[in-house]
Amino acid sequence: MLASAISFRAGAQSEYMQGGRMPYDAFDRLARTDLEVPGGTIRVAFAPGDIALSKEKLLDWIKMSARAVTTYYGRFPVKSLRLLLVPVDGARIRGGTTWGYRGAAIRIPFGRDSTEDVLRRDWVMVHEMVHTALPDMPDRYAWLSEGLAVYIEPVARVQAGDLAAREIWQAMMRDMPKGLPLAGDQGLDNTATWGRKYWGGALFCLLADIEIRKATDNRLGLQDAMRGVLAAGGNHEQDWPIERILATADKAVGVDVLTRLHDEMGPKPVTPDLAALWRDLGLKRAGEDIEFDDTAPLAAIRKAITEPRSND
Repeated sequence: MLASAISFRAGAQSEYMQGGRMPYDAFDRLARTDLEVPGGTIRVAFAPGDIALSKEKLLDWIKMSARAVTTYYGRFPVKSLRLLLVPVDGARIRGGTTWGYRGAAIRIPFGRDSTEDVLRRDWVMVHEMVHTALPDMPDRYAWLSEGLAVYIEPVARVQAGDLAAREIWQAMMRDMPKGLPLAGDQGLDNTATWGRKYWGGALFCLLADIEIRKATDNRLGLQDAMRGVLAAGGNHEQDWPIERILATADKAVGVDVLTRLHDEMGPKPVTPDLAALWRDLGLKRAGEDIEFDDTAPLAAIRKAITEPRSND
């Protein structure tokens, strides 16, 4: 263990991981460190356990993740966030969960042997923070919540300078097919498979981003639509029907793309031509890598998606 490592009594993490709900009361008994971010405060607490990295390194990771989210949304999505790190065995980030029923809160099971490189490459923290920017909905619409987090997380990290654009387009070409409907599919609203929930939702977001940009001469995109939801008071501490979320997002960009796409893709399976989409965006596979074709019809849109937006 490092001399500056965080050390707690061992074997006392069970109350912080049991069940599917945030342990708010247990969290509030822990010592906390407050991180001020644009638009809010992140209240960080560590569950009992040993962690090899210093507290400063872990707080830097949290601040890096928050910077990506504030870059995308213009500010942090909630005024106050409880963030609980729970040390577990291993050397990786073990997923996370976000709640809002007693105030925005995130729990991250964190490998006690994680390294600085693990933190630099982590996507989980940003993914969970993105969840705080969307109102809570019934489970059948989890594809929108998870799809937005899958899609926005890497875009936000590129905009913040933490990831290369080439990496996310390569990942999209590799992973988006996981979100296509299979036999027996009944649309995004009625098909609760892992692929449809995460990558089907992400594909919906990519298509929405492109269609908004087409309709607005590339002036606005999904980023502006989701900023509009946040500006209207929509975050994870609120319960909104999906219709209100999509209508609010559409109003922010002046086109009804999200509502229309949901009408098409929600109740029945839709299979976009991904090969044509990648070609139009100017994406070409080159062995294990990709090449950009900046003469492609949607190349300007591809570039605009990962360019930082003004906070004005």
